[in-house]
Amino acid sequence: MSAPPNHERSQQRRRPRLRLLHVQRPHHGGVAVSEARRGVGETAPRGFGLALPGEQTDFPPVPGGLRVPTHSVEHSAMRVPHISHKWIVLAGGFSITVVAYAMRNTFSVFYPVIVDDFGWTRGGTALMFSIALLSYGLFAPIAGTLADRFRPRYVLAVGGVVVGGGLAFCSLASSAWHFYLIYGVLVAIGTSLIGITPLMSVLSHWFGSGRSGTVFGIIGSGFGVSLVTAPLFQWLISGHGWRAAYVIIGLCATAIIVPIGLLLMRRSPQQQALVDQKAAEAAGYRDSSPVQEQEHQWTAREALRTRTYQLFLIAGMCNMGFALQVVIGHQVYFLQDVGFDPMVAARVFSTFGIALATGNFSSMLSDRFGRVPLFLAGCLSATTAMFLLNVVGNPDSTVVPLLFALLAGWGLGVSGPTLYAAVADRFHGRNYGAIQGVMILFVSLGAAVGPWAGGWLHDLTGSYQSSFILVQALLLSAAVLFVAATRQSAGALQCRKGDGE
Repeated sequence: MSAPPNHERSQQRRRPRLRLLHVQRPHHGGVAVSEARRGVGETAPRGFGLALPGEQTDFPPVPGGLRVPTHSVEHSAMRVPHISHKWIVLAGGFSITVVAYAMRNTFSVFYPVIVDDFGWTRGGTALMFSIALLSYGLFAPIAGTLADRFRPRYVLAVGGVVVGGGLAFCSLASSAWHFYLIYGVLVAIGTSLIGITPLMSVLSHWFGSGRSGTVFGIIGSGFGVSLVTAPLFQWLISGHGWRAAYVIIGLCATAIIVPIGLLLMRRSPQQQALVDQKAAEAAGYRDSSPVQEQEHQWTAREALRTRTYQLFLIAGMCNMGFALQVVIGHQVYFLQDVGFDPMVAARVFSTFGIALATGNFSSMLSDRFGRVPLFLAGCLSATTAMFLLNVVGNPDSTVVPLLFALLAGWGLGVSGPTLYAAVADRFHGRNYGAIQGVMILFVSLGAAVGPWAGGWLHDLTGSYQSSFILVQALLLSAAVLFVAATRQSAGALQCRKGDGE
């Protein structure tokens, strides 16, 4: 047999040696990846992609099996567009979170102005914020189900229109029930449609439950960053009046949220496959793939029957619900009561927001060091901060208020995403949007009571001291409940593992 021509041998030398990765259907915690040439199995994170020998992949998977040639990281970036798209989706989710919760937290700055303008009691005025939090929570399971069932970008776009329009309509309010209906219901529903429930329904599938601490930390930090807008809102109120400020803020919110939602927020290929599979099962078709045998797909109803989920719900109600919203809703008013200028109080509130964002971002450390240590540290930090409010008495010095803002912000910031990540560890799946929605509902029940109770206790006693003592008690209770829930979760997982063996 004659040797091949010289140009053919040259092409063979230049041809890269390829390693074929075969990606099977994903299951909880990763996908099975086999090397076609050697037949050696190894475990890699969720996803498919091009990898060097020994390198793990971390890209969104295409269920059903796929052979992808790999020979260089540079080629992988060109041939697999999903490599960086999950980070684009995360950036879009972060931006929407900042705007969404900035809109809801406008109450803290508008609250004193509305009380002075209409002469209402603090408890009666704070009720509009409590109604908003309750409406937000009641609609959260619906928002999660909508994001699971329909295209998330359309859900987010509709939410942007509703929340922006609702804030603009607040400028027309002339009585308490107007605020209760417009801000308390309409704006709250819009916030729920663009809130953490539909966002995490999308993002949890892009990154998987193994990195839920990181994702919740980044998204949660958007909530903290949203509080930094307080001086801007105060400037708008001082310069244009609270009615014009509501119109400007509402229009800006819609102009930002709608384009980001439509252009950036997409389902991962894995989530789309799960949605298609669920639709096929509803139509009478059964998928015989290993995914059904390897991972139980929790529903919200099943999760509610478990003791672990019940403990998580109560812990969230105490910490992220009551405690956080009392601090957010009454912090500015408390500082003004002790003699601080409204702009100084707004700046302290912004410092609290920065610390909250830092705490949110710090929750990604729970992926490395565990959920329990981070959650306990957060509760203890916030509890310590509440003691400092008893010694705030000199309006000429902002040292104590700033120290309170740093400790309370970081503590409340790190505990929330850590709790959400712990829930995702246990109940991640294709129905996670609905499960997260129920979690938000219970958090919102505590949040709805918090601002109203803080205002009512102030009207009753003439100070916020009793409210702050109650916040401390609930923070410590949340820490105990969280430890108990994680132990229940670890025991349940161990039992399931033993049954599988």
